[in-house]
Amino acid sequence: MKFIDEYREGEPARKLARLLVKKTTRPWTLMEVCGGQTHSIVKFGIDQMLPEQITLVHGPGCPVCVTPLELIEKAIRIASRPEVVFCSFGDMLRVPGQERDLLSVKASGGDVRIVYSPMDALQLAQKHPDRQVVFFAVGFETTAPANAMAVYQANRQGLENFSVLVSHVLVPPAMEAILSSPHNRVQGFLAAGHVCTVMGFTEYEPIAAKYRVPVVVTGFEPVDILQGVYMCVSQLEEGRAEVENQYTRSVTRPGNRPAQDLIRQVFRIVPRKWRGVGEIPKSGLGLRGPYKAFDAETRFQVEEQQLEEPPECISGLILQGIKKPHQCQAFGTRCTPERPLGATMVSSEGACAAYYRYRKYEQKRGEKERLQA
Repeated sequence: MKFIDEYREGEPARKLARLLVKKTTRPWTLMEVCGGQTHSIVKFGIDQMLPEQITLVHGPGCPVCVTPLELIEKAIRIASRPEVVFCSFGDMLRVPGQERDLLSVKASGGDVRIVYSPMDALQLAQKHPDRQVVFFAVGFETTAPANAMAVYQANRQGLENFSVLVSHVLVPPAMEAILSSPHNRVQGFLAAGHVCTVMGFTEYEPIAAKYRVPVVVTGFEPVDILQGVYMCVSQLEEGRAEVENQYTRSVTRPGNRPAQDLIRQVFRIVPRKWRGVGEIPKSGLGLRGPYKAFDAETRFQVEEQQLEEPPECISGLILQGIKKPHQCQAFGTRCTPERPLGATMVSSEGACAAYYRYRKYEQKRGEKERLQA
């Protein structure tokens, strides 16, 4: 497809790499927020095209990865109930809970189904009025409109056998949490283009001004990312801290207003715990008003638990840009896609999964670094 291929052509990418060599005069650390961007960077070797002064670190932009362990356990308990049809995107089925995952619930006879849209789950509820259909509503602002529409339609149709287990998270509060951390090393951000397609980028302007960090809304193909890096480094080298839009073919400053209105109608902003990171104020979405009747947590009375991550898993540090996957003691040995310790190894947007698939040699380098340490 020309629309994609033109952003993967070698010569424009090499030209941007050469421009970056000329532009960069000192070390800079940038974070790509989105896991989709992480996979493109690792798959196409974009980080290896950059001047050695530029370091890319990977952010918490994988909603599957940051869904808290406690909510995974709630999903497992709900999915195990005989009257429930539990619907989810495929990535969530392999995310490890405390002792098992949703795939093991399915293998044990639970009615767990992979769907491609929340509207698929809504149709199941329409067709099976004798079953309770639950959709695992996971995602950033990108998927919030579709999930809001499913709840809106369920309310409009009076579907009493449909509910959602909500694990929506918001990008700007996570960026602020990273920037305010004493361990922060991020000097500029590549913001997720698909999130900004929905929300626009006005929310990032106060962050750029408060923390004096450039934010560049960036697409997902190699040329997109290299151009985003160039725009971000240019700001840093020139002493600017602004929000710029590289992804102009999809993103506008105000975003998609009807989608935003629907999100605000169905959801309200709540505090949210992020797996491996902790609770971030005002960083999640929960159902509001009459739509609370479709909250699966309330409907099935699942109890709250305080659970601990496997001590060997450093996915929290990876999601905060403090470490990279190959620096984990368990990477590629005790933690693999077949036997994961954390969600970053199984999600299609997880940083550990990207390194395992495209950079297995990083495992050997990590082992060498750990031995030297």
